[in-house]
Amino acid sequence: MKLFRLLGVFLAFLFLNSCATKKDILYFQDYENIPQEVIYNSTKIQINDILSVTVKSLIAEAAEPYNRTNSTNGATNINAMKQQGYLVSSTGEITFPVLGNIMVKNKSPKELEDYIRELLIKGGHLKDPTVIVRIANAKFTVLGAVGSAGTYDYDEETITLPQALGMAGDLSINGVREDIMIIREVDQVRSVGHIDMTKTDWFTSPFYNIKQNDIIVVNQNGPGVKKAGYITGLTGIFSAVSFALTLILLLTN
Repeated sequence: MKLFRLLGVFLAFLFLNSCATKKDILYFQDYENIPQEVIYNSTKIQINDILSVTVKSLIAEAAEPYNRTNSTNGATNINAMKQQGYLVSSTGEITFPVLGNIMVKNKSPKELEDYIRELLIKGGHLKDPTVIVRIANAKFTVLGAVGSAGTYDYDEETITLPQALGMAGDLSINGVREDIMIIREVDQVRSVGHIDMTKTDWFTSPFYNIKQNDIIVVNQNGPGVKKAGYITGLTGIFSAVSFALTLILLLTN
């Protein structure tokens, strides 16, 4: 009887340390508290961003000197935008055709569009130009317990944290939902945010929207770490039970 009691305690220990509850897994458990107002945080241009800037005019030939390539050639893919783009220098500037050095750091793409348009009009360069600015190398990195860790590009001006995790294949069953870590660098200052995906109180947080170059870290939960250490499926469980029986027999003889 003592042998079976010891075996029962061992199996109970394995079970309790390898299971998870709905509270550990389900997202947005207080979904009734999701804020109705959607707040968009404008993306700000940072050092090392690559900007795609296109200038158009009613007379296409008049806008050509302000573009690195002919804006009518249809080159719109991301790689082309990066190759033809403007790299933001360590001083936060780009060198723009005809206009020279322009300070772009901490401006949103929309603010930069308006600024360049104003320079073109006030300088007598173009009468009624259209300026389109995009961040061509916007990206984020996801590490840890997700379907597919890696670095991902995105085309939108802003994307949300749930979207970013979805692009990475969602959290694995062993990913810690209560403490998603986001490492962010803005103006050469690093900050760290902690998000509990089982709640919704972070929907108004600055970390709801992903910024370019964010690093998202999803750690393994306790059962996941322990599973990686000594149990992997039924074969692992049978091996553990066999080892436990052998150990118990040696100790009781």
